[in-house]
Amino acid sequence: MAEEIERIMTVPLRATKMAPRTRRANRAVKEVRDFVQRHMKAEEGKVWIDTSVNEKIWARGIQNPPSRIIVKAVKFEDGLVEVTLAE
Repeated sequence: MAEEIERIMTVPLRATKMAPRTRRANRAVKEVRDFVQRHMKAEEGKVWIDTSVNEKIWARGIQNPPSRIIVKAVKFEDGLVEVTLAE
């Protein structure tokens, strides 16, 4: 039984503004990982973030990541969650 769970979700990244200016994009990537892990009920270390999501966060530099990002998360049967940009 190949069961995949697919969800489109808006990840709020407001908390990244609380981080120091030189760590905001790094914090945003961690926020995406934590949000998807919590909402898809994934184990720690089982969330794979696509390079397109990373490039979207880092597009405006380390100091000015977006305040929210819309992603598509797919959870596979083995528990791995793949995060890509929603189209």
